[in-house]
Formats: sequence, C-alpha cells, structure tokens
Amino acid sequence: MSGSAINNTEEERFYLSEEELQERLDKLVPTEKPTIPILRKFEEKSSTATTVLVVGMAGSGKSTLMGQLFHSLSHPSFPQDDLTSIGGTTIQKNKSGYFINLDPATLTVPFSPNIDIRDTVDYKGVMKEHHLGPNGAIMTSLNLFATKFDQVISLLEKRADGDPSTLGAAPIEGSISSIASKQQENSKLLDYIVVDTPGQIEAFTWSASGSIISESLASTFPTVLAFVVDTPRCSASPNTFMSNMLYACSMLYRTRLPLVVVFNKTDVVPHTFATEWMTNYEAFQEALDEHSTESGYYGSLTRSLSLVLDEFYSTLRYVGVSAVTGDGIPDFWTAVDAAASDFYTDYIPDLKVRMGEQYAKKRAKERQNIDRLTRDMKEAKITQEK
Repeated sequence: MSGSAINNTEEERFYLSEEELQERLDKLVPTEKPTIPILRKFEEKSSTATTVLVVGMAGSGKSTLMGQLFHSLSHPSFPQDDLTSIGGTTIQKNKSGYFINLDPATLTVPFSPNIDIRDTVDYKGVMKEHHLGPNGAIMTSLNLFATKFDQVISLLEKRADGDPSTLGAAPIEGSISSIASKQQENSKLLDYIVVDTPGQIEAFTWSASGSIISESLASTFPTVLAFVVDTPRCSASPNTFMSNMLYACSMLYRTRLPLVVVFNKTDVVPHTFATEWMTNYEAFQEALDEHSTESGYYGSLTRSLSLVLDEFYSTLRYVGVSAVTGDGIPDFWTAVDAAASDFYTDYIPDLKVRMGEQYAKKRAKERQNIDRLTRDMKEAKITQEK
C-alpha cells in the first residue's frame, strides 16, 4: 500500500510506517503561531486608524459629545458644506473620522453615522417578537448585530486603508445598509473610527456582544475606551465621584484597553476638583468630611477606596470637555492619541502573552491527542501480532 495514500478505515490506518505516521502527525501540529491584523500592522509598523469606543452613564451627555466629535473632524465621506459647527467648534480638516452608531433604541443622533445598527436591526420589532423589555431588546439587538460584525470589520479595514471601492459601494446584503447613500468619491485615509454605544452602559460593557465587538475592533485597530463622566453630579458628591472612578477602573480591568476619562459639562462645573481629588489624598478626605455625614462602614470604605485607586489614578488619562460649547475637544483628541500609544506599549504585549497561553494550551491538547493516537496504534499492533 502506498504510504502517501489517505487511509479511511480502522484496519488500514494501522499499517502506516513510522515515517508515514510522523509525517501525518506533523500535519496535525501547527508550525507557526497564528497572527491577527493588529499584530501584523504592529510588526510592519504601518499606520492605521484609531478606534474610539465612547461609553457613558445615562445623562452624562454622551450623545451631545458625539455630535461635537463629529463636527470637530473633517469627513471625506460627506460633503463639507453639510458640516455645521456646534458652538463654533473649529473643524480639524487635517483629521478625518468615520462614525458608527451601536445604539438601536435611539430615535435621533446628533451626527451622521457611516454605519448605523438601526439600518440592520429593528429594535421595536425585536422587543415585540421576543417579548422583551427595553434593556433586553437592546442586548438582543447587539447580539444580532455582532453576528455580522465581521462584515463591519472588513469594511472598516478597506475604508481605513483608503480603498476607493468602499466609496459608493452597494450595501452589504442583510447587514450594513446605510453606507452607499452617504459616501462620496474620496479615498482619504481615516484617522479615527468613533463608535457610539448604547446609553444603557451595562448593555455594552458587560454583555457578550459588547466583548465581541470591542475585541474585534482591538484585534484590527488600536482601540481606546473613552468613559464620559457627568462632572456636576460628581462635584456634588464625593461618593458619586468614587462610584464613577470604580466603574472606570472596572472597565479598564475587563477590557484591558487604554482608558481616557472624559469629564463632561465643564461649562457648568470645571473639572479642577476631580484633578485635585485624584492627585491629592488629603483634599479628597476633606471633601468627604465636608459633603458627607457618613462615619460608619460606608464612610470608612470610601476613604479606603481612594487609597486603593491611587495606582489607577497615577496612570489615568483624563480631560475636561464641554459637549455644548466645544471647549476641550482638541484636548480630547490629544488624549486619545496618547492613549493610542499606550495601546502599542501595554495592550499589544499583553495580547501576545494571552495568545501565547492559548497557543500553549492548544499545543498541549494536540500533543495529548497525538499521544493517545500513538498508544492506540501500538496496542492495536500488539493485538494483531497475537
């Protein structure tokens, strides 16, 4: 029997020679580690667009901020005459943006999304068909959209590379249907991909679909998490401030992505108090004494947490902005660019370690299967000889 032949029966497979067996086993074990787009781009030192995931509590002003971010960038996909500045924001014509809306429940958005989940998933239809409440329908809509997110990634890769075929192209069947009517004949490379997430923050940050979307983006582009904070509410209560910081820390811990805390509504209350509370332990303790009458366990816990988060504060990037007036928007983009550098210095090495661990586990499992196959073949050979 030819050693190169593929044997399909149980009886025939035991007649393989040692050389043929080793050849077959070598094919079962990969010789090279798998790679992902962001690692390839990192090794090639090729520039690419930075993805900004904008998240925030309900009422933090996230939607208004998205409008300001949209109008602060030039948009090769939209006619320049259609851009009207909010509050006199200066358009950075040397920077271009691509915007995605992932909130299926919103009625209107203060920007023109290039990709809109509402064009793919009918939120009210999902709620009615599956007998869900508002939050359940949002999560189900995200789950449905996540099943086609590979098409979004493919489109973003082509668009970020300036592929003119993505401009004026037909919509992706059954998925992204809002693109063709909004694209113009311009193949300028993208600088930013800005993603607006649902107002119910937990529906994105703690759901499986949210993890799939964020990890898919982070495996293709340098990705930054922008957490929008309601500054006036934090200034009124150190406990509220601590709750926001704990949530920010939990998102950093969960996603491992570079984080920028955006103190919004600085036109109402400046964010200088937050800067002082994060850098001066005594100032925060004095604020607790002034604003709170808690003296038991809760008060002691809040004071202790300020010490626990000291390491978190020391490396945290934060910026104050006003989504209404546009103040601080240039500082926001500066912070995003700095966080994108952190993505390469912190996230990429961590990603390589995690990939190495997964690869080692896969190799160990494959070796176990190979050892089991070899043992079975030896036992079968001994049985046949008897």
